Amino acid sequence: MTSSGTNAGVEGVESGSAPGAGPLRPAAEPLSPAWELLLPAAAAPARGRGRALQSALRDAVRSGRLAGGTRLPSSRELAADLGVSRGLVTEAYEQLIAESYLRSGRGAGTWVSEGVRAAERPVRDRAPGAAGARVDFRPGTPDLSLFPRSAWAAAQRTVFGRLPHGALGYPDPRGLPELREALAGLLARRRGVVAPERLVVCSGVAQATTLLGFALRDEGVVSVGVEDPGSPEHSSLFAATGLGTVPLPLDDEGLALASLERSGVRAVVTTPAHQFPTGIGYSAQRRGELLGWARDADALIMEDDYDGDFRYDRAPVGALQGLDPERVVYTGSVSKSLAPGLRLGWLIAPAALTERIVARKRTMDLGNPVLDQAVLADFIVGGGYDRQLRRCQRAYRERRDAMVAALGEHFPGTAVSGIAAGLHIIARLPARYGPENVFLERAAGAGIALRPLRDCGTAGSEDGTLPLVLGYAHLAPGDIARGVAALAEAWRTGRAGSG
Repeated sequence: MTSSGTNAGVEGVESGSAPGAGPLRPAAEPLSPAWELLLPAAAAPARGRGRALQSALRDAVRSGRLAGGTRLPSSRELAADLGVSRGLVTEAYEQLIAESYLRSGRGAGTWVSEGVRAAERPVRDRAPGAAGARVDFRPGTPDLSLFPRSAWAAAQRTVFGRLPHGALGYPDPRGLPELREALAGLLARRRGVVAPERLVVCSGVAQATTLLGFALRDEGVVSVGVEDPGSPEHSSLFAATGLGTVPLPLDDEGLALASLERSGVRAVVTTPAHQFPTGIGYSAQRRGELLGWARDADALIMEDDYDGDFRYDRAPVGALQGLDPERVVYTGSVSKSLAPGLRLGWLIAPAALTERIVARKRTMDLGNPVLDQAVLADFIVGGGYDRQLRRCQRAYRERRDAMVAALGEHFPGTAVSGIAAGLHIIARLPARYGPENVFLERAAGAGIALRPLRDCGTAGSEDGTLPLVLGYAHLAPGDIARGVAALAEAWRTGRAGSG
């Protein structure tokens, strides 16, 4: 290949091999870097060589190795240098011209299009996590090593063996009938939920919240009440549907009713079984008052039953929804009991909202994956889900005990509030460990990830204590003990250094 007709990026490249489809022969002089990346494509098996050459050229343009405005060598010259047939190069040029990666004019040669933007090459994992944390005490994550791989795989084999071909089409956006039936029985038995035809399978509580938000907006609702402190995700999810949120304070029994009545909202989100993050369980009186408010105000209550199965000192209190299915929207998922990555949850709405929610679900994603739904249905019916819940309950109770014991040993005087349930605790460290910002800085410096209670919306502690929301479910008891000891050491080291 001569240097004529090329830009500086390909000058000095000479042909040292004859055209043809045979093995690549070495050139008299080395190929320029612009074409070296085509060598593996040229050496690909004959049947796939054309596609490989097209892909290599396309990637060279996308990556910026061939910049916009670069003039390419003629098909004859490039074929000679690569040791492939001229037809392969011509076909590759024509294909990329059709896709607008290249441009060509009569008698003007072939050029790289200027409009192609270089793509980001690295594929980065942006899943939530504390990058570089040595110990992560933030709440919300279950122990993913407890996922029942063998039992789940057995359920998959069973499903693959019996699922008819027709079941692989677009599903009912409400969910597979067998999963909805299995979930209805499970929720009625374990949580006292009334689950008729209104149960909708969705991608976790996040999508359930979004579906409800759109339905409420269509009904003329403009804002939703949220617990304060509460889960920050509720506000962001409703905001995505165009709804505002009104923070509503709590007292020792649950959502403060007087503030709720003054707010004027027509819908409110609650976590009555185990309030997040304070850990309280709504009292029987407050549950009744909350339902009374909904009836009097013609309002709706969303019950986020995110960890209702995990009560360690007694049987869990039944769901609020069972007391008034026409006023309570019930949501839950397998994110804490199995794994959040499954993206499987449910929503049970009043009759007046169900069809609107189903219509929105249809336009959002046409329904959840059929195979995953069928496997979960088999897992529930076969008893695997109940066994998994018992396994998680034992493990998480032990870890909660380990966390409380470690705090008592290394941070004497710490008060742990809330009921014995769920996957996190509220720990109020004595004021002597403050100020809070300094304590958090020392923890971060030691590679220990923490979440202060103020991150959940509350203004903070009024008595000088350091309230922390500590997750424990994803850590083994020994790791919990070592992590709390490391936190105490970080505080002591920082204190000595500042002294």
